[in-house]
Amino acid sequence: MALELKIPAVGESITEVEIGQWLKQEGDAVGVDEPLVELVTDKATLELPSPVAGRLVKILIPSGQARVGDVVALLEEGAAATASSAPAQAAPAPAPTTASAVSDSKVMPAAERLAAKAGIPASSIPGSGPGGRVLKEDVQRAVAAPAAPAAQQPTAAKPPSPPAIKGERRDDVVPMTPLRRRIAERLLAAKQNTAMLTTFNEADMGMVMELRKEYGEAFQKKYGLKLGFMSFFVKAVVQALQEIPQLNAEIRGTDIVYHRYYDIGIAVGGGEGLVVPVIRDADQLSMAQIEAVIADFGTRVREKKIKPEELMGGTFTITNGGIYGSLNSTPILNPPQVGILGMHAIVERPVAKNGAVVVRPMMNLALSYDHRIVDGREAVTFLKRIKELIENPVRLALEI
Repeated sequence: MALELKIPAVGESITEVEIGQWLKQEGDAVGVDEPLVELVTDKATLELPSPVAGRLVKILIPSGQARVGDVVALLEEGAAATASSAPAQAAPAPAPTTASAVSDSKVMPAAERLAAKAGIPASSIPGSGPGGRVLKEDVQRAVAAPAAPAAQQPTAAKPPSPPAIKGERRDDVVPMTPLRRRIAERLLAAKQNTAMLTTFNEADMGMVMELRKEYGEAFQKKYGLKLGFMSFFVKAVVQALQEIPQLNAEIRGTDIVYHRYYDIGIAVGGGEGLVVPVIRDADQLSMAQIEAVIADFGTRVREKKIKPEELMGGTFTITNGGIYGSLNSTPILNPPQVGILGMHAIVERPVAKNGAVVVRPMMNLALSYDHRIVDGREAVTFLKRIKELIENPVRLALEI
C-alpha cells in the first residue's frame, strides 16, 4: 500500500511553502530520513526526508506552491518494493557510458524540460545539485550565459572599432529563486509596517582582541572551539536588554509584550540569503556554549539541515555585516522584534584617547529599532551600553 508524503508544519505562521528541487526521481530507492525534496519557506530552504525505506512511486506536486498537509508524493515501503519494481533481465545491464545515459540519471525533470525548450543538451550542463544532478537553475545559467566566440585566424591589424551602439547591449534575465522572493516580501513588509529608525555608535575592540589573543589558544584547547567576537556581543546584548527591556518587546494589537527571556537571533549566510536561527535562553549560556551553538548553526544552515523551529520566536537579532567587509549599514528589523544590532568590520583608525590621537581597532555599531514603542533615549542608551561592555569586557563577567 502506498504511503502519502505530506508537507509538515514548518512554522507557527507558515501555511504555504514552495516546492523546490526534487532530490529523488520516480522509481528511485530511498532510505529512512533520506532527503526527497527541498521546501522553501519565507525563512529558509529545508529538506523533507523520507519517513520509511522503500521507493518513491509517484511525485504528485513537481513544483510550485503547496499548503501544509498537502500530499506531494507517494512512497512504497520496504526494500522488496524496490527490487520488485525493476523489470526482469537475462543479464545485468552494462554500465552507462554515453552522455545521454548520464543525463537520464542526473538531470532533474524541470531542468530537462527547460533544456529541451532552450535547445541545449542537458548532458552538456555542469550540475550543482546533490550527486552532480543538473538543476533548473543550472540550465537557467547556461541559457543566460553568452556563447563563446568561434576561433578566428590571425588577420592584419585594424583600426580600433567604434564604441558599440546601444542597440547591441544585452540584459540577462534570471528568475528570482523562491527563497529570494520570500526574503524580498518580508523585507518590504518590515519597512512598510514599522516606524524604523537607526542610531549609530562605535566601539574600540582593543580589549576584546587582546583577550582573544591571550586566551584564545587555551579556550580552543579546552572547548575545541575558536573564541569569536559574537559571543562577546551576545553577552553584551543580553545584559543591555535586561537593563532596557523596551528593546526586548513586541507589539500585539494594542498591547506591548515585554519578554522576560532572551532568545537571540543570529543572522547566518545560507547561500541564497540570510537566515536567522535563534539561541534560546542566551542569558543562561556560557561563552563556550554560545560559540558552540553558533558554529553548529553555521554548519547546518550551509547544509540545509536547520530545523524550522530553530528559526522561530527570537526576541532580538544580531547581524554581522563586517564579515563581508561592511563599514556601516542600517540593518532592517526582523518583525515582530523591535530591535536589531548591526556589527561591522574592524578598522584601525585615529581616535582621540586621553587627550592624544592614537590608532585603535574600531568597529561601527548600528541599532535599528521600532520607534512605535522604543524612544530615541532608550535606543541611544542601549547602544551606548553595548559600547561600554565591549570596550571593557571585564564588565561582562562581573555584570556591572
